[in-house]
Amino acid sequence: MHYLAAGLRLPTNGLDYAIMAIYFVVVLGIGFAARASVRTSLDFFLSGRSLPAWVTGLAFVAANLGATEILGMAATGAQYGVAVVHWYWIGAIPAMVFLGLVMMPFYYGSKVRSVPEFLLQRFDKSAHLLSSVLFAFAAVLIAGVNLYALSIVVEALLGWPQWVAIVVAGFFVLAYITIGGLSSAIYNEVLQFFVILAALIPLTILGLKRVGGWDGLTGTLKSEHGADFLSAWGGTGIGESNPLGANWLTIVLGLGFVLSFGYWTTNFAEVQRALSAKNLSAARRTPLIAAFPKIFIVFLVMIPGLVAAVLVPKIGTPGSDLTYNDAIPLLMQELLPNGVLGIAVTGLLAAFMAGMAANVSSFNTVFTTDIWARYVKPGRDDAYYLKFGRLITAIGVLASIGTAFIASSFSNIMGYLQTLFSFFNVPMFVVFIIGMFWKRASMKSGVWGLLAGTTAAMVNYFWIYKQGVISIPTDQGANFVSAIVGFVAGAVVMVLVTLFTAPKPEAELAGLVYGTTSPGLAEPPAEGDGAWYRSPALLGWGAVVLAALCYLPYSL
Repeated sequence: MHYLAAGLRLPTNGLDYAIMAIYFVVVLGIGFAARASVRTSLDFFLSGRSLPAWVTGLAFVAANLGATEILGMAATGAQYGVAVVHWYWIGAIPAMVFLGLVMMPFYYGSKVRSVPEFLLQRFDKSAHLLSSVLFAFAAVLIAGVNLYALSIVVEALLGWPQWVAIVVAGFFVLAYITIGGLSSAIYNEVLQFFVILAALIPLTILGLKRVGGWDGLTGTLKSEHGADFLSAWGGTGIGESNPLGANWLTIVLGLGFVLSFGYWTTNFAEVQRALSAKNLSAARRTPLIAAFPKIFIVFLVMIPGLVAAVLVPKIGTPGSDLTYNDAIPLLMQELLPNGVLGIAVTGLLAAFMAGMAANVSSFNTVFTTDIWARYVKPGRDDAYYLKFGRLITAIGVLASIGTAFIASSFSNIMGYLQTLFSFFNVPMFVVFIIGMFWKRASMKSGVWGLLAGTTAAMVNYFWIYKQGVISIPTDQGANFVSAIVGFVAGAVVMVLVTLFTAPKPEAELAGLVYGTTSPGLAEPPAEGDGAWYRSPALLGWGAVVLAALCYLPYSL
């Protein structure tokens, strides 16, 4: 991510800072309020599995709605046009629905406390330990991305030194998670969701007004960038060229299947929100409830990017002082009055904190329950693990500050995140999907599938792409290809290893493989009063149909 332009300093005043101060006070207040409910390690790491579906659903979408996404997707809109919708309607909704309808019964029914723990039950300790270490490492790296991006934005917009922004945000995230555990993080994410919307909605409306409404926006963009800029699929035929550097096949397979399913179904920073729900029905509805706002959030990040492309036609080009990442800050400076400006800055801060908190809270759970309690200090009493969980939260925040400097070496933060997902989430997804649907998959195939998938994705990115062995036009295109290579390599190795090693005894697969029933779910939880919105199937298919309908205006 390039540094934001120095000329984007916002004209904030006392009113704007008062709004930010009130927000930070409320954040800490939620942490202290949640503390009363934290009595056991289950309360700290999974909110005692007691939260209603609407709370976990909003937290699920807010955990992903970090400022790296807001800034990055607005930048993508300014650079590539409406092609940004692929990351939502293909790259999110189908996978979120699959998680809710198909995978949550396995996760929740097996009573695991984390995603890696499921691999322990389905495969063996080696797969469990490797996945735990990989996930903990990736969580700290991604939390560092949020901190680094936050420091750049706050320095450019408010004039705070980068280290001040990092320390302030890190302190508040550390404070409310350490005090109130996952419940504090989740309830703050619900608050942050609405604060983010309060920042983006005025920006979108005022931006459209500035450029003459939707007709004025599309007319200008079509004349300056061509019709394909306003088409989701324009120029994506195999052999055709487009700024995204990807054809329809790599978009559908690389983004829509491998990267998307790898992220949404195995990323514990997301799945943890569903595991904290009060019963299986609420857990299944968590990603499905989140899918509906996810469908429409794309407009709140895409339109500001398109507006920025109209207001500054040369944005992101060598002849301009502004990069694509400046789209949101530019509109904040140009369009928002004081007061509303304070809300917008608070929304950005909230988004950074939501993204960081999601990764820190998932990191402390995996490190404590899957690594420390399982392999380092097993058999201690619950109070010990509760205390250690708070300690490792502090260590995780400090480590995130360190990994922020790794993020600074990448020119594009969204590209960096997609690279991490292709390395860590995709191999885990192939192991999960084969393990869940193939009883014969052996115990040893899990760890070798993880190793093969991760290694293949890294080899493709760092050697085949970076060394120019095969020409791939852009980093995003390379990430799509790396994801596909990692998935195929992991799957092939799992099948080969399975042919020569012993399968897990069938009696131990109950509730872990499709077609078997978990003993813990012999009595399915009540679905409630039978209202349509309590039906996971209706919610899931409704989200898919609605996302497909949204594609129609941009399909040609």
